[in-house]
Amino acid sequence: MSATITTRASNDSKVWFITGASRGFGLELTRAALARGDRVVATARRPETIAAALGEDANLLSVALDVTNEAQAIAAADAAVARFGRIDVLVNNAGYGLLGAVEGASAKEVEQQFATNVFGVLAVTRAVLPQMRRQRSGHVINISSIGGYAAYPGWGVYGATKFAVEGLTEALDAELAPLGVRATVVEPGFFRTDFLDDSSLVRVRSEIGAYADTVGAMRGHMAAANHQQPGDPVKLAAALLALADSETPPVRLPLGSDTVARIAEKHRKVEAELSAWRALAVSTDHDDVRV
Repeated sequence: MSATITTRASNDSKVWFITGASRGFGLELTRAALARGDRVVATARRPETIAAALGEDANLLSVALDVTNEAQAIAAADAAVARFGRIDVLVNNAGYGLLGAVEGASAKEVEQQFATNVFGVLAVTRAVLPQMRRQRSGHVINISSIGGYAAYPGWGVYGATKFAVEGLTEALDAELAPLGVRATVVEPGFFRTDFLDDSSLVRVRSEIGAYADTVGAMRGHMAAANHQQPGDPVKLAAALLALADSETPPVRLPLGSDTVARIAEKHRKVEAELSAWRALAVSTDHDDVRV
């Protein structure tokens, strides 16, 4: 897909509400949406960093938002409607990674990961959906990960948060479609952002030597991959613009050749397991059930 962005008339512009907009995907998407004439409510814990990166723009409203604070989420949604009159696209992008063995993740580390990556998505979505329901239109785009579709050693807890986002989005789309609102979960692969830097990635404090060949190897691989990832964040932003413009958006949108390959690999493994275990799988029905 080309990263070329089409300029649109101001009366045809969308209003975006983007979390985690100070860097990475959020910042690139904010830049791309503004460049084509859309209006953007860009949120971050430190909104001044957004203005510093993008400068002043009449179509940009930077708002302070810690997604784990539901009162702030409601206030931010109210500010968006007060400024631009509507919210057409919500992008739940804020989040961070946790790298380490499932056994090594402390209760506090797990709680904090879910607080941002899952409960934060829920808080912001609850804040924005009343406006979309009033409009009878809108699109909720939740940023997941290929790790939310296929698990990797070392990413168990992080992946669990993204698996949760996948399930929530599927249900949301089924609930919202009759109301004129759609929901899509986006599954990026490895993109060349700061995600693997210490600013976005937390490593569990407890490292268990028994996992050296799996989790330890993943730590080494991630260190070597930092800023060498195949995905282009600018092209991802262009893809999200195309997604938001679609009249028939998918429930899932994988982005990146590595994601597409990993999905195909998982499907092959699931099909093989299902075939091998089918007889036992269907053996638990009542005798009067015919498959």
